[in-house]
Amino acid sequence: MKTATLPSAPSAAAQPATLMPAEWARHQRTWMAFPPPNDTFGPAGSATLDRARAAWTAVAHTIARYEPVTVVAHPRDATAAREWLGADINVVEIQLDDAWLRDSGPSFVHQGDGSLAAVDWTFNGWGAQHWAAWDNDQDVARSVAGFADTSVRSSTLVNEGGGFHVDGAGTVLLTETVQLDPHRNPGATRESVEAEIHAALGTTMAIWLPRGLTRDYGEFGTRGHVDIVAAFAGPGTILLHQQQDPSHPDYAVYQEVRAALAGKLDAQGRPLRIIDVPAPTVLTDDEGFVDWSYINHYVANGVVVLCGFDDANDSIAAGILARAYPGRAVELVDARDIFAFGGGIHCITQQQPAPQEPSA
Repeated sequence: MKTATLPSAPSAAAQPATLMPAEWARHQRTWMAFPPPNDTFGPAGSATLDRARAAWTAVAHTIARYEPVTVVAHPRDATAAREWLGADINVVEIQLDDAWLRDSGPSFVHQGDGSLAAVDWTFNGWGAQHWAAWDNDQDVARSVAGFADTSVRSSTLVNEGGGFHVDGAGTVLLTETVQLDPHRNPGATRESVEAEIHAALGTTMAIWLPRGLTRDYGEFGTRGHVDIVAAFAGPGTILLHQQQDPSHPDYAVYQEVRAALAGKLDAQGRPLRIIDVPAPTVLTDDEGFVDWSYINHYVANGVVVLCGFDDANDSIAAGILARAYPGRAVELVDARDIFAFGGGIHCITQQQPAPQEPSA
């Protein structure tokens, strides 16, 4: 049962201070999920399911060279998961419907004493979409928190981990078409959403984007997740998806989002520095205009795991991200199959931060 109320934040006395650290802060581990047979990935034994499992496994193995990885698998798929992933990656058994753990899993925060807690958002299949199943996924965050041995803060806000991005210093990026989606949070206002987001994540400043990438509003999209459009990469610094071809509808989206960010300050009063990251040169696939994006990368201990597309701009994006995250290796992993199923590398990963020493 969800216990938090959406319209207002709990008082400071009623709840310990929390803060979601930036993704580039030290991790204890990464969480992922093993693709189950379903309408997204195909039936058991299908070539499409094998493609998904191969793509997810490649990401898991890349991250595991830098930090521990734990993969959630449906009990019926646990043996297959261990065979695919090998002995170096831990597999835990949890009932699940899909494999986008950024969205169904918890968002980990630091509490005032330095320990971790898990925010359990309400999950309803990206706005109760007709193709989605969430009977199991609505409980995955709490189950992951149990394996992580953390306390849980439940939220009545329908939200997903790909629907926001934090800088670890009080600022959060949101999208109007996600948190204010009437199929997610009917009747919600910016003020009510911000109150719950700030209470859960310890943020104090929300910067709203008007929309996400075009393909994300198709039949199988999330209706505007921010983590494919814009991401913090340091204090006051945002990486922004730049579609440079005017024939692609995301050319106009880029202009609109950049205008929305221009002149904004972060929670610390710093003007935002926007770093444009050119989109891959490929414009379309069999389904129409692509949403391939380098913004949907994952930052782990000592590495940036970057979506690769066998594209001329892969190396350009790798150079930009290497400069944005100094001291980290940049590892390109082919993400075309992940995008074909509906997401990217950031969508299938979730960081568990390392505990920190309590503030004096």
